[in-house]
Formats: sequence, structure tokens, C-alpha cells
Amino acid sequence: MRNTDLIRKIYRDFAAGNAAAILDTFAADVEFRLAESHPYRGDGGAWVGKQAIVDNFFTVAAPEWDGWSISVEQMLEANDAVVVEGRYVGKYKPTGNRMDVQVCHVWGFRGREVASFHQYVDTAALRRVMGRNDEESRHARRA
Repeated sequence: MRNTDLIRKIYRDFAAGNAAAILDTFAADVEFRLAESHPYRGDGGAWVGKQAIVDNFFTVAAPEWDGWSISVEQMLEANDAVVVEGRYVGKYKPTGNRMDVQVCHVWGFRGREVASFHQYVDTAALRRVMGRNDEESRHARRA
């Protein structure tokens, strides 16, 4: 299986809410980094390790979204990295707002495992969907 095939599988598993299958593809010391100003990021940098991702992202984000998926527009593979350009779509349950935002993912591999995930997303559009203003986002980063 090529790295691009694994990424497509991860996206299918994420849309299906299958966090366990996603975590099975991650290295024990995986680095997971959301875009700066992302509402879920808080003030820290990357989360390291599977449990940190579960605690800080999966258990927080999963219950808040309906119909989340990513449509892949372009996927580039080079050596031990895959870069994905696409769009997130879905509905944010607390506000009822629908999301359609541009996103870019950079996946790093060590052998057949995901060693790193870095996300770049239109955080202003995401905050609007989530009903978060700039002051709330700044406060979340400091918390």
C-alpha cells in the first residue's frame, strides 16, 4: 500500500468516526499539529502520542460535527511525505452552521506508520462556522 492509499483510508475512517482505525496507522510518538488559531488547538504546539490526540482532539471534536469529510483536490507524494489540498465539509452541531473550508495537510511517514500530521486550514472561516469570535479564539490559545 502506498502512503497516498493509507491517507485515503484515514480520511474514510475519519468520516466514519473510526478513531481506533486511524490511531492504528500512527506511530507511538506521532506528532499532531493543528493550524495556529485553530479553535481546538489551545495555546500549545503539537500533541505528541496517540493518547494526547485522543484527549485533545478526537474526544472534543467528534461529538461536535455531523457529516464531516474532506474532499481531496490534489495529493502529492514525495519520499516520506504526502501533501493534501482539499476542503472540509460538514455541519457544526452547536451552531447548526455548515462548513466548506479550504485545508492543506502535510503527512510525514516513518516506514509504514504516520509519524506526523500538520494541518493548515482557513481558521477564520472555521471560527465563523463554529460561532467563535477572534477574542474567544485568542482566549482559547492562552488557556
